Amino acid sequence: MSATDNIVCHLPYLRRHARAVTGAQASGDAYVLAVLDILETDDSWLSATSSDRVGLFRLFSRYHAAVGGDWRVRTPDPALCPRRMREVLLLVALEGFTLAEVAEIMETPETEVRSLLAAAVRALMAFDAADVMIMESEPLIAMNIEQVVLALGHRVVGTARTVAAAVSMFDRRRPDLILADIQLADGGSGLEAMHQIQARCRVPVIFISTYPEEMLTGERPEPVFLVAKPFDVSMVRALIGQALFFAGGQLSHI
Repeated sequence: MSATDNIVCHLPYLRRHARAVTGAQASGDAYVLAVLDILETDDSWLSATSSDRVGLFRLFSRYHAAVGGDWRVRTPDPALCPRRMREVLLLVALEGFTLAEVAEIMETPETEVRSLLAAAVRALMAFDAADVMIMESEPLIAMNIEQVVLALGHRVVGTARTVAAAVSMFDRRRPDLILADIQLADGGSGLEAMHQIQARCRVPVIFISTYPEEMLTGERPEPVFLVAKPFDVSMVRALIGQALFFAGGQLSHI
């Protein structure tokens, strides 16, 4: 059995993390493929860590740091390392790693991981408010998402239940960010709405799905930012920060 056979169940989530880190499906998946190529010839990355999942993410973190720019430059204050702050926040809030596991993945002391996480949360709570549109067919779920968005200090410009309503609302309100379900009313697809909207303007979209692994195959145009139901505030907060950062918006300081 090859190393890739052992970690196949973790690949959809590594793809999610890679896309969130890089801000694009193509670049994220390219990093994942490179990681798999390395594992085919050297699977010691898995045996040298506490679990295959930790080893897989550790190899991605090391490879991305080497190819995409060294994130591990030491400074007296971890809060001065914005890229490391985002990496820690995504690993904890979105992927559910413990601080000890993140320390292992990032090859850094747990005390520094804790400081980076605290600094990331402080920075996220300090950024400017964004206009957010919600695409959701279920009114109760839409209300829950709206409460989360408002609690984070953003504005909700409206909720759309169908593809046509979403496209029309976007044209009228031009939000900074969209939170969308995969399945909309009348059998409509949130992905179809995203494609129509992004043909007009490259607005970041965060998808909320019950089965995110089904959307993370790498075989077709897919969401860059994806959070699983049931979600908590920390998941949504982390992805909002990352999505707005890559959009060149209010989070340029984190």
